[in-house]
Amino acid sequence: MDAGEPLTGGLPSPPAVSGNDDIFKDYMRFANPYLLWLLALLLPIIAYYVYRTLQGGAAIRFSSVAAARNVPRTLRYWLRHVPFVLRLAALALMIVALARPQTVEDQSRTNAEGIDIMLAMDISSSMLARDFSPDRLTAAKEVAGEFIADRYGDRIGLAVFAGETYTQSPLTTDKGTLQTLLARLQSGIIEDGTAIGNGLATALNRLRESEAKSKVIILLTDGVNNRGEIAPLMAAGIAADMGVKVYTIGVGTRGKAPYPAVDMFGNMTFQMMDVEIDEETLQAIADQTGGRYFRATDRQKLKEIYDEINTLEKSEVEVTDLTIYHEQFVALLLLAIALLAAEMLIEKLVLKRIP
Repeated sequence: MDAGEPLTGGLPSPPAVSGNDDIFKDYMRFANPYLLWLLALLLPIIAYYVYRTLQGGAAIRFSSVAAARNVPRTLRYWLRHVPFVLRLAALALMIVALARPQTVEDQSRTNAEGIDIMLAMDISSSMLARDFSPDRLTAAKEVAGEFIADRYGDRIGLAVFAGETYTQSPLTTDKGTLQTLLARLQSGIIEDGTAIGNGLATALNRLRESEAKSKVIILLTDGVNNRGEIAPLMAAGIAADMGVKVYTIGVGTRGKAPYPAVDMFGNMTFQMMDVEIDEETLQAIADQTGGRYFRATDRQKLKEIYDEINTLEKSEVEVTDLTIYHEQFVALLLLAIALLAAEMLIEKLVLKRIP
């Protein structure tokens, strides 16, 4: 595979690098919620009405009502409690209106001017060395995953290299899928070796059509360039022309480290070997592109390096909050007035009483 090989990961690449996220939340509230306690006054009013009804009472007294017991009950009989119910409902609505119910519309607008970041990661067999816990590759994947999770508003992609190179993920804002693809990386799936120049060129190819104001590559390797058609410094020159900043990370302890090897029986063993990292070339790539070179001698140092890069390359995020209140008490007052009018009409037209 070469630097221009098409994607094999299968993720769609979003067309924009900056965007506006609008979040709307609607809910109900009361401006004066303490006034709702006045609803408790309805209970003694109801109790008094029930008491009066049970006590009875009449405007005209008769010596006997036995003859009226079998008289059919008319509509007026069933409607006799309606005026009280309407008056009570109107009073309840007025109390609720005094509490000033409001619908609240919260609007949060986020303007994010993101950065396009390509991770170029070495997955050669030497990345299985055990000077990191549990090994260099696993530590690099886990720390890179934490870095991805911290980048809000950015598009991030992933290119990997050994003796060959390919794109594991194009630029995307889908962090979950990107982290899944990152976790699936393993050594041995492509020809072994260290093609730093080709790995850098593949990452640059993914940034070629980027319209982001800031474009960054984080190149991580543990060896010396020994494969590929593109020299590392040539790729660095292309990056400088494209305005791409390259941060380089050399992974490996100083001195000797346990490297994986296969014995005569085909079993995996580990042999202490010298750690060789072409720091001069990595430093030159960083200097030529305006980036920085870091040396990670253990997992904690690697995490600190990613944290520092995270601080150096900050995205511009602007959040604007707006709250709009819509008063709802007018509708309740109008409904209360309508109930009082209905009560008056029923009493005057339907439930006429003898003076």
